[in-house]
Amino acid sequence: MNKLGIFTNFWEKNWDFDHQKYIRKVQKIGFDILEFQAQPLLDMSKENMSEIKKCADDCGIELTYSLGLDMKYDVSSENDAVRLGGIEYLKRIVERISYMDGRAISGVGYAGWGSPDYIVNDKSAMLERSVASMREIMKTAKDYNITYCVEAVNRFESVLINTAAEALDYVARVDSDHIGVLLDTYHMNIEEDSIGDAIRLAGDKLFAVHTGDNNRRCPGRGHIDFDEVFQALSDIGYKGRIVSEPFVQMGGEVGRDIKVWRNLEEPTEAHLDEEAAYLLKFEQDMLRKYGMD
Repeated sequence: MNKLGIFTNFWEKNWDFDHQKYIRKVQKIGFDILEFQAQPLLDMSKENMSEIKKCADDCGIELTYSLGLDMKYDVSSENDAVRLGGIEYLKRIVERISYMDGRAISGVGYAGWGSPDYIVNDKSAMLERSVASMREIMKTAKDYNITYCVEAVNRFESVLINTAAEALDYVARVDSDHIGVLLDTYHMNIEEDSIGDAIRLAGDKLFAVHTGDNNRRCPGRGHIDFDEVFQALSDIGYKGRIVSEPFVQMGGEVGRDIKVWRNLEEPTEAHLDEEAAYLLKFEQDMLRKYGMD
């Protein structure tokens, strides 16, 4: 069965928190993976990182990492200082993930996260700068055996990569064994003509999957057809990680950045734990239904 995980900010309203608490929590619920934002690793001591890693190892939990790149590190920028600074910033994050024995990072790391405040009539030059930057980052990813997954996200969160087809084109341009595609059901629901066809198009380049319903709640709590999703994953023989990324609480850095302006679930830890358990069973049942167990 594919490894199943959840993003820590299902519970937490800020990007940094007590990581060990959630490692133990997801172990108790039954997940295989805990994912969290990579940026806080840069502010941690090696001692703190080692303690988190030991906790994860002791609990049998794999840690994975994602990020939304701050605009001041935009590796697609026409400003050379910003672009070069972004390359070095992402290389340092890759090095930190390696220290944690991580194997993958995903998200919007190919450009600044968010829509620009200027008119974009043609994104080809932006794309070329991003690809050139990513080729430099791939040298570090290769050195540390980290796979860098480019995530296709909706039009409000990126200019460059909104669809599976654009993600595949980007990966082909970078041309590295250490880059792959991540598709997210929430974003696909907005941008793709067919979620199933997008997954089948990605095929063997699909390295990671994020799940979340159309309303950013857990899969099965909205109108996305998850039978279509899991049938397509089965069709391509997908064996990789499936990490759920519901964002359901108003407030804090997460509510601001993800644009959650009302509580989508009862904002108590006990209720969220119950909802996480529901999510795990929902996806386990889907894997069994489509012969992926």
